Amino acid sequence: MISAILLVLALMGVPLFVVIAASAIAGFAGQGTSLEAITIEFYRLAETPVLLAIPLFTFAGYVLGESKAPHRLVVLTNALLEWMPGGLAIVALITCAIFTAFTGASGVTIVALGALLVPALREAGYNERFNLGLVTSSGSLGLLFAPSLPLILYGVVAQQLNLPQSVSIDDLFIAGILPGILMLVLLAVWSMLQPRTSMAASAGAGKIKTPILPALRAAAWELPLPIVVLGGIYGGVFAVSEAAAVTALYVIIVEVVIHREIRLTALPGIIRESMIMVGGILIILGLSLAMTNYMIDREIPTHLFEFIRAHIESKWTFLILLNIFLLILGMMLDIFSALVLIVPIILPVAINYGIHPIHLGIIFLANMQIGYFTPPVGMNLFIASYRFNKPVMELYQATLPFFFILLLAVLIITYVPQLSLGLLHLP
Repeated sequence: MISAILLVLALMGVPLFVVIAASAIAGFAGQGTSLEAITIEFYRLAETPVLLAIPLFTFAGYVLGESKAPHRLVVLTNALLEWMPGGLAIVALITCAIFTAFTGASGVTIVALGALLVPALREAGYNERFNLGLVTSSGSLGLLFAPSLPLILYGVVAQQLNLPQSVSIDDLFIAGILPGILMLVLLAVWSMLQPRTSMAASAGAGKIKTPILPALRAAAWELPLPIVVLGGIYGGVFAVSEAAAVTALYVIIVEVVIHREIRLTALPGIIRESMIMVGGILIILGLSLAMTNYMIDREIPTHLFEFIRAHIESKWTFLILLNIFLLILGMMLDIFSALVLIVPIILPVAINYGIHPIHLGIIFLANMQIGYFTPPVGMNLFIASYRFNKPVMELYQATLPFFFILLLAVLIITYVPQLSLGLLHLP
């Protein structure tokens, strides 16, 4: 009865954290457990050292989004790659992936880069449908690259579950490299095969064409960012949370002090906007961990595994059904809600099937990445529809080729675990 009421509340549009809180309270009250168990989870979450990385990386991404860094990045990658067949399209893919890695899959990439990339692609002679499909699908490309917020959040959730196999965020950053590159390569090959109108193709890539040296000088301050994050972490210079603090400070110095594209008085507004997003994530995360403890006490993951195992013996069959489930989930929920609600349920089940938790994390995020532009309710479809003033049905058709290409990549990632785990075993 309670479950039915909560489902009705969710369908009525009641905020997700209210539904989760009501579920946890009802569950613990029914068990006779003190409701202090919920506040204890918030305290335990607050003690997690890596938690500091979430607001700091989010803030850094928002600052980059408000600056002209996206434009400089596009100009630089275009100057380096314009000689290639499909050069500007590959520029768009790489730029969107890098930008999404820093901003998260919040639609910021489409808003920040769309106005620059779509006209440039059109001028370079690409078909309008291809242009819209490329930018819309690339709005979530890059979730597998550090310092992607969903990667960090998956690690935080997994670490709270006391799993037999450790899940470090450093390992997740490494595990996402090859699968992310695979997605980029497949889309790049598709882009290189696209026809272009002869007049536009002969005229070059369009107005953003720039010599390499000026482009390098313009982006010289943004280029060290990946080195600061990845080099610092893997070089043992600082931990993930420390890398986030250094990144946030570096971005402020570059965009506020050096480039002076963001006024000092604008920072409080950017902080407020970014922390509203972080606050929503952390509230849902804390309540979901409380709900997870209730489910563990009731042995729900164990019963779920026994039920699934009774009907599905093969690990590979389980994985294909999991992919279908995650694709549907990605259409219905934003990635942060999906992470904190679903990962605690499916992760113990997957481990019982012999699936490494880090491999599962890459599978999960790869599916969520596609879900963002999967009809009928993928969030990026509606953001792109609003941004480019195009009917949603037109965007459905435009993104279909990209959907099938990335679906092929997801299947490869799923059934070739060494793609995710291989780099972890290197000396």
